[in-house]
Amino acid sequence: MKRLCLFIVAMISLTALRAAELPALWAERLKSVVAVEYFTETETDRRPSVAYGVVVDAQGTIILPSAAIDPRAVPSQLKEFKVYLPGDPASATAEYLGQDALTGWHFVRAEERLRAQLTPITKFASASATPEPALAEDVWGIGLRNKDEDFTPYLLKSHIALIQSLPQRTAIAQHEVAGPGLPVFNREGVFMGLAATSFGQTFLQFSRSERGGSPTMLINVEESSAFQVAEEVLPYLGRVPKNAFGRPLAWLGAYGFEPMDREVAKFLKLESQSGAVVSEVLEGSPAEKAGMQARDIVLAINGQPLPRFKPDRVVVSYVEREVERRAPGDTLTLTVLRGAERVDLKATLGDEPKLMREAARKYYERLGFTAREFVYGDAVARRVKVAEGSGVVAHFVKPNSPAAIAGLRTDDWIKEIDGVETKSFEAATEKLAATEADTLRSEFVLLVSRGGETAVLRVKLK
Repeated sequence: MKRLCLFIVAMISLTALRAAELPALWAERLKSVVAVEYFTETETDRRPSVAYGVVVDAQGTIILPSAAIDPRAVPSQLKEFKVYLPGDPASATAEYLGQDALTGWHFVRAEERLRAQLTPITKFASASATPEPALAEDVWGIGLRNKDEDFTPYLLKSHIALIQSLPQRTAIAQHEVAGPGLPVFNREGVFMGLAATSFGQTFLQFSRSERGGSPTMLINVEESSAFQVAEEVLPYLGRVPKNAFGRPLAWLGAYGFEPMDREVAKFLKLESQSGAVVSEVLEGSPAEKAGMQARDIVLAINGQPLPRFKPDRVVVSYVEREVERRAPGDTLTLTVLRGAERVDLKATLGDEPKLMREAARKYYERLGFTAREFVYGDAVARRVKVAEGSGVVAHFVKPNSPAAIAGLRTDDWIKEIDGVETKSFEAATEKLAATEADTLRSEFVLLVSRGGETAVLRVKLK
């Protein structure tokens, strides 16, 4: 009985000690988080956005979650980055560095005068092996209020309910534990991971007037209960992009991976691992040059069988990440199952063709739309040969503009202007610029392709 009492007293003392230490831990770790505001300038408006980030080095480099910036926005549209310390209405300027393809993080760097007030999250990492959270372990994190409340910080606490590989090791707490992109710590203040995009919770609604109900998905966009564990974060903090587009980008060119069907896996006696089925092999890609074929089932990479994931679809992200973590010129040996035969394919990764967000574009105010360069991804999406890709794509169509009234839609492929084939972006924009500048012009004609069908649009300018 005496031993039990001593144990209880010790536990009470330890809890009190940790409670007393938390304000000090909080004050130190708060210096590793910031709020970042920026503006997105589109053809017709200028929208402010706010994201929360974590400081990763002494140079004032900050990472923001992938969802912090609209994927359709191009770096040239991102303006006036500002960094705010929690609870402080003053701001400092910052520079957008780009997005890393592997992690999805956007990197921003704060101006020099602010850096002395920032503490890299690495300072709070474990000095020995990076710990993985244990089930039922208590964790806490930081949330930030909105700009009109000066990004006031607040404390969130919970405990670990589940740990999964998605494919990154991800801990899911019983309740929200931090704002998306913000850090999570254990009782001792050791960095345990970064909060992920909010996980939705499904509820079944009932009413007195109706029996039964339909499921409703509720998402807390300001807080998250899931976080990628520290071992999935710390090794990649140095992946600062060399340019705004994150190049160089490794490219395999196997398109539309799907998880191997469970019944197929059972028949092939592959229940203990995952497999990724190739839907299509892209023209001129490293995968095509290596001899990969549609319906091949990827079973191993560099001799290592694909891990078994649940849910099955996670294997798709795993294979994509194995490519993205490498660089153009690296070689991968892919073991595929083709029919009843296992085949080893050696693929030398290439540099990914120009992306849609890198494509040249030009806005025509009078016409009412933005023309974008036709790139490799457009050919894939429209299932045409790369050599057949020409002309421009309607990237943006201004509502109620002449182009919109004529029926032009975003992503329409403009193949002809006034009966003349648009063989290149330069030729198309030259033709459109002449039309825009001709104030006496009353109309012009576009031949567009949409969903495999073509249509003629008569755009009236007067």
